[in-house]
Formats: sequence, C-alpha cells, structure tokens
Amino acid sequence: QVQLVESGGGLVQAGGSLRLSCVASGRTFRTYTMAWFRQAPGKEREFVSAISWTASRYADSLKGRFTISRDNAKNTVYLQMDNLKPEDTAVYYCAADGDIGVSLRSDEYDYWGQGTQVTVSS
Repeated sequence: QVQLVESGGGLVQAGGSLRLSCVASGRTFRTYTMAWFRQAPGKEREFVSAISWTASRYADSLKGRFTISRDNAKNTVYLQMDNLKPEDTAVYYCAADGDIGVSLRSDEYDYWGQGTQVTVSS
C-alpha cells in the first residue's frame, strides 16, 4: 500500500510560479512511476506529467512551463509550474504505481493522493 500526500497548492497571479510536492510512503519509491494529473471544474481529469526511473513525459500543451522531478532519498516528487495561466486552475493529483513507464493513462495508476487546489487569477 502506498500513501501519497500532496502540498504546495494555492492562489497565484497569472505569470507566477508554484511548486507542488508529493510525499510517498513505501520503501520502494524509487521503483514507482510517479505522475501528476489535474481536474478543473466540469472537466475530466487530464494528464500533466509523469516520471519513472529513467524517463519523464509531459502533456504537449504544458511543455516548457512545467517541470517534474523526483528525490528518491526523500520519497518525493515535485512539479514546478512556471508562467501559470488561469486555465491551469484545477485540483492537482499525485499518482503512483509500479514501474509502468511514463504512462499518461490515469487508469494505470493504483495510488492517488487527495489533491491540492491550484488557482491562478488573471
């Protein structure tokens, strides 16, 4: 069983930055694929980014603004979000599973955090 706890969300003006963190329980964190998804009101959950032991992947629309990273010593994955836009407003969820590559499919992740709200004002 893996537990995920996100933090770092908040209210920011357009053009600003936020860094989300997700701390995972479990001794085999380094073998997990970690991912970020987001869900805006009235919309489906969408893939943001994923990172495995050897690779990372981003939603095409977010490349260049978002950066995913992980610190295996701290069991933590980060999402650095720069040049934020109002359309980035959503609840951001951390997800994890065994080594599934950098999958963008939410149904391939068994473990989810509770989400953290990101609100970008114009």
